Amino acid sequence: MIKLLSYNKIDTKEWQQLVDHSQVASFFQTKECYDFYISLSFLKPFVFGVSENDRLVGVLCGYIISDGNKIKRYFSRRAIVPGGALLYPMISKQALQMLLKKVVAELRNKVIYIELRNYSDHSTFRQVFENNGFSYQPHLNFHVSTPDVLTALKELNESKVRQLKISQKEGVEWHETTKEEDIKAFYACLKKLYKTKVKRPLFPLEFFEKLVATSFGKLIIVKHKDNVIGGMACVILPGKILYEWFVCGVDHKTKDIYPSVVATWAGIEFAAKNNIPHFDFMGAGKPDKNYGVREFKSKFGGELVEDGRFLYICHFRLYEIGKIVMKLLRKI
Repeated sequence: MIKLLSYNKIDTKEWQQLVDHSQVASFFQTKECYDFYISLSFLKPFVFGVSENDRLVGVLCGYIISDGNKIKRYFSRRAIVPGGALLYPMISKQALQMLLKKVVAELRNKVIYIELRNYSDHSTFRQVFENNGFSYQPHLNFHVSTPDVLTALKELNESKVRQLKISQKEGVEWHETTKEEDIKAFYACLKKLYKTKVKRPLFPLEFFEKLVATSFGKLIIVKHKDNVIGGMACVILPGKILYEWFVCGVDHKTKDIYPSVVATWAGIEFAAKNNIPHFDFMGAGKPDKNYGVREFKSKFGGELVEDGRFLYICHFRLYEIGKIVMKLLRKI
């Protein structure tokens, strides 16, 4: 028998067991992540589960978000599922189909599109997704092996090792922090990067303050002469993966200092030092488009993978109009 489950019907122990045994598990599909989403004022979380023969076999957790003024919010309404669906390896096609249909039925009148951002290989389930209206979108990523610091360091490109050593020689250092002033300084660097280069919406300061207060969220900052010049906000799936959620560096301001290189290495080093066997860059762009960030990330010894994304468009006309509107608004 197949049953659809709401949040209060999903057994906490079964949820954790599914995270422990699923080959496509990620931090973003854990109960801890969902509870973190609930604490945030600027998004609306959702979670759906499915059981089969009294066993939890699927969970899909994400959030609804929109940005900007009234017009922009209307055209940017979207449901994001970081990490993709959490699925038991032997989930039946019928159970997965029921889960997907439930997700669409609940969200289609609230958002313009639903996007599942896979951070692991969901190809086994791709046909079921596509049969239910979720189109596959190629998207690249890098996974870095971090068994220990020395091994991870040896995988770095020679130029990055050199830049790392030069930065250290110039007095650059990095460490984990929970201090309010460090969080605000990091956010100021990140906000400037998003405004000038990324040109995408950034979560408010609230997100980073609350993330650092959790057991799974870490903020590693890069400092030079007591000034924060970069850092990384990351989350951990214990004993498995460290995810680079947000990273930034104030580059090209001082000769012989490479904040972005140091910030990226700091996250990799943190994983290696804390018995976390893998580091996840959380994306490296579309394969058919040149992407400078992908070139940068490629220098840190990771494996290039294409886990892709699944996209369900709830309202095609609004989706197409929205792409044009959002493009125009970014230029203003």
